[in-house]
Amino acid sequence: MSGLKKLAGETVIYGASSIVARLLNWFLTPIYTYNFIESQYGILSNVLAYVAFFQVLLTFGMETSYFRFASRSKEPEKVFGTAMVSLLMSSLVFVILVTLFSKDIAHAIDYEGHENYIIWMGITLALDTMTAIPFAKLRFQSRPIKFALFKIINISINIFLNLFWIVFCPWWLKSHPDSIIRFLYSDQIGIGYAFIAFLVSSAITLLLFLPDFKLKNLVFKKSVFTEMFKYGWPILIIGLAGMVNTNIEKILIPQLDRSADPQAELGIYAANAKLAILMNLFIQAFRFSFEPFLFSHYKNENSKVTYARVMNYFVILGLLIFLGVMFYMDIIKYFIGKSNSGYVTGLKVVPWLLMGNLFLGIFYTQSLWYKLTDQTHFGARFAIIGAVITLFVNILFIPKLGYMAAGYAFFISSLVMTVHSYILGQRYFPVNYDLSKIGSYFIVAVVLFVLSILNPFTNEIIKISLNTLLFMAFIGFIWLKEKKDLSRLFVRS
Repeated sequence: MSGLKKLAGETVIYGASSIVARLLNWFLTPIYTYNFIESQYGILSNVLAYVAFFQVLLTFGMETSYFRFASRSKEPEKVFGTAMVSLLMSSLVFVILVTLFSKDIAHAIDYEGHENYIIWMGITLALDTMTAIPFAKLRFQSRPIKFALFKIINISINIFLNLFWIVFCPWWLKSHPDSIIRFLYSDQIGIGYAFIAFLVSSAITLLLFLPDFKLKNLVFKKSVFTEMFKYGWPILIIGLAGMVNTNIEKILIPQLDRSADPQAELGIYAANAKLAILMNLFIQAFRFSFEPFLFSHYKNENSKVTYARVMNYFVILGLLIFLGVMFYMDIIKYFIGKSNSGYVTGLKVVPWLLMGNLFLGIFYTQSLWYKLTDQTHFGARFAIIGAVITLFVNILFIPKLGYMAAGYAFFISSLVMTVHSYILGQRYFPVNYDLSKIGSYFIVAVVLFVLSILNPFTNEIIKISLNTLLFMAFIGFIWLKEKKDLSRLFVRS
């Protein structure tokens, strides 16, 4: 029991720190969208998408391998040293190559004249790679407070520097042109300050770990590395497939979109995708609490009944988020720009991204079967299928539909993975989900959403008032269907 309490406590800290970090990072969006045009924000989104892929490549599954081998080794420091040296070498080689070929890379992705962006983010990527194993070591040693503190410090520095360079400096220099600030700021750098902020915050995070490094422990053992690499390369494949599902469109849109300004189209898409992160944050918070619960209740007699009930409430909460975002979009849209900005023209992609995230959350929740039956290879199978669908739909339809194809691709991919996992799950670990009830929730939510779209009023106050009535109607429907269970939650016996 004490072990479970410890696990639950650490899960809360790790989960909360990750969610808080993502939430804080989310608030960088209006800093960018209110200060830069769509094409500049598109450049930032495009480069960060490449970074996400190379982060997976440079770590090549070594974090998970470290957990596995450190827990089984009598000398975990040798495992740490081997993993650390391997990532130091891969990072060093990467930075050298990026620096030497920055002009060629910039030309290949249509960033001539912005080689500095490539070099800055290459160094940042190397710094983040070098902190991957130290962060993993903190988790291995059950030091969640330090883990959370360093994560929050990283994003806090990043936000501070963004606010300083992008918001404060231009504002201050307008009225104080001879201020010392003029030596710290150049309007020629523009969106480049976002890249510099990432670099500085990553460098400071690495410095925080320096007191923990002991040179005598940084010893590379070839035999240990070989075993770790054999274990980790399938994780690399899964990670790359996951990146395809969540980031490939940010690479493909500038290459395939046939509009006059593909980077601006990417900027519009990326800004609106941030609105769908509200669903993603809910899913992440749920997963941090659900997975420990999942394994701790596995042997209980009524565990499958509990899992089915959990799914029921997950869908309800997810649909409430979906309707909440869409019904109050006339307010939420100001997060990404003024009502007349180019960013708000992309609001039509948000429902597809929200619903795609919801189905992805359902996939994670009902895919418990392959974790409980030790058939995790199915996880790789689903990820690869999702990646193939995402690639196919994006490549085929971005030239015709623009960024809307990315929204459709994500939704279709998430839906197919969910259905495929459910069918196989009923064979290996059948859970009697109440599909009729879950289906009714989806039908009612979609009908109410369509009614909202058909609302003829243009006045925002009237629209929001009517949408509030629709939202209350959905809550009322949920209450009618779940009255018994909800009464037990809110009324003491």
